[in-house]
Order: sequence, then structure tokens, then C-alpha cells
Amino acid sequence: MWRARRPGHRHQLVCFPQAGGGAGAFGDWVHQLPADIEVVAVQLPGRQNRILEDPATEVAPLVRTLAQALRPVLDGPFSFFGHSCGALLAFELALALQARGGPRPTHLFLSGQASPVPFRDRPQLHGLSDEEFRAEVLRLGGFDEELAEDEDAMEALLPPVMDDFALWERHALPVDARLDVPITALVGASDSRAPRAEMETWGAHTDTAFDLRVYPSGHFYLFEPGLSSELLEFIAGTVLEP
Repeated sequence: MWRARRPGHRHQLVCFPQAGGGAGAFGDWVHQLPADIEVVAVQLPGRQNRILEDPATEVAPLVRTLAQALRPVLDGPFSFFGHSCGALLAFELALALQARGGPRPTHLFLSGQASPVPFRDRPQLHGLSDEEFRAEVLRLGGFDEELAEDEDAMEALLPPVMDDFALWERHALPVDARLDVPITALVGASDSRAPRAEMETWGAHTDTAFDLRVYPSGHFYLFEPGLSSELLEFIAGTVLEP
């Protein structure tokens, strides 16, 4: 868990990174969000400062561990933001917290990831050959051209991405589960991994409010400077509204 402490904050935004990503993906958000919001980013095993740890291979133990780890961290209102596979993890954790009857997020922001039914039904990526998987990841724009041409870098960076897809594609997703938490789905207009119609199906997983926001870019819209600012302004306005 990575936490950018902000004394006197009114809200905590818990962030779940994309497939293969680490908590550092949200480092810049600390400086872009208002002081009333404290950023807490989940660091999964096998990433960044936990690189020597074995990656998670089952979702249920991972969710239990995160629920326990977050207890001393969350000391007031909080919401979840998850991108790509991180959106599935945010959803599963919210379900677990709801089942326990304890504190749960005031809002879920689920980005660049189809809901459980369309995700379950699409062709799986973790069974592709290394070359096919690499081509798919590069097509989504996960790495810039210079990095993509560095064979040593790709050998180090692609396995964690594959691990995440294997984790979620083997997991029995809760296709009928519903939350009593508002959900906002967020997506890039040209994101082939999360078509608009599939993002709209997140609405079936909440008993309260649902909305969809589409940004003029692809899968990694949230890391583009202009769109990132627009996204964070929306999140801040949503979680801090009276």
C-alpha cells in the first residue's frame, strides 16, 4: 500500500493499477488533486518495490489481504478507482466489504475494463504466444515505441501483465453481483478492449446511480495530460460534493 498523507483530508481515493502496473502509476495524481483528497494506491506483489514477491495467483486470498491491509489506512469517506484489471479488483473488493457489513466506498470509478459478463465471454489473452501477447499489449498503447523496441525491457515488463490477465481470466467473476454503491464507468472512445456497449453493462452491477463518461482517446487516456486533468477534476467534484 502506498499512501500520500494529507493531514486534514476529507476523502481518500484508493487506486488500483492496470494490468502489470504498480502504485507509481498514480504518483502524479497527488499533485493534481485538491488537498482535500488523499491518494492511496494499491501495490500488488511482484511490482516495483515488491518485485521479488511472487504474483497473486488467486483472487479471493488477494481480496482478503487487501481488505485487512486497508482497515488501518481508511479513516473516513473513501472511493475506489481502478483501471483495466484494477477495475475488476476494485469491484471485487467493494463486494467483499459490502458483504462484511463494514465501511465501503462511497463511489466506484471503473476505467477501461468491461464488466464481468463481457469480460468472461471474450477471447482470453493469457493463452496467447509471447509474440501474440506482446503485439496485443503494444496495440493498446501500453508502452512507447522506444521502450517497445528494447528487448530486455520487454522481457522484464510483459510477464507481470500476462500474470494479471491469467489471474482474472481464470477467476470465476461474480456476473450477477450488485453493489449499493454508485458506479461511474470511464473509457477512451477508441479503446478496443472496453467498447462503450460493454462499459455500459456496469450499470447492471449497482442498485443506485450509474453513469458513463467517454474520453477522446484510447485505453490509456487517463495518463494523457489534458485528459488526466479532466478526469481528476470530475473525480474530485464527484467525491467532494456536499
